[in-house]
Amino acid sequence: MTSSKSQRAYLDEQQAIAQLKQGDLNGLEFLVQQNQVQAVHSAYLILGERASAEDVVQTAFLKIARKINQFNPKYPFRPWFLRIVINDAIKAAKRQQKSVSFDKPADEAVLDWLTDKTPRPEELAEASDLRRKVWTALQQLPPEQRAVIVQRHFLEMSEAEMVEKLERPASTVKWWLHSARKSLKALLAGENHENR
Repeated sequence: MTSSKSQRAYLDEQQAIAQLKQGDLNGLEFLVQQNQVQAVHSAYLILGERASAEDVVQTAFLKIARKINQFNPKYPFRPWFLRIVINDAIKAAKRQQKSVSFDKPADEAVLDWLTDKTPRPEELAEASDLRRKVWTALQQLPPEQRAVIVQRHFLEMSEAEMVEKLERPASTVKWWLHSARKSLKALLAGENHENR
């Protein structure tokens, strides 16, 4: 049953891409429905602002409508599209001129999305506090480090996939991951020390 559903989704995706390649924007609608939520979440985790994340994703969909002929149908669409989103989110994060307050709580909708819906009540308070601490620490990382954390831990990409999608050497990706994890650990340890 699952196999037939995934096969049907694959065929629908291929049909949508074929329509888009022929200049029929109706094909874009299916691709938006299938990929928008994960794309916005990925961009949001890098940018820290919902409106900016939605703008990046909307622009990325318009970009793929123009560049769909560059897509190689031998490969899955989603990783190709998410690479565009993540690269654009990194660029947007670098362009942000205003300073972001790290004291403000994260968007409650994102916290709900990150929350396991089955914890016991006493775990909820601890989990909420931890998510806020991780969120604050994540937003203090440079955009490239945020991107590799999102790709590795949110999108569950392997390091090899990250190397391919980011078009960077394996050593660079490993270094970004190492640095990001080390920075997050230090930021979280510093916050725990301050709260004692």
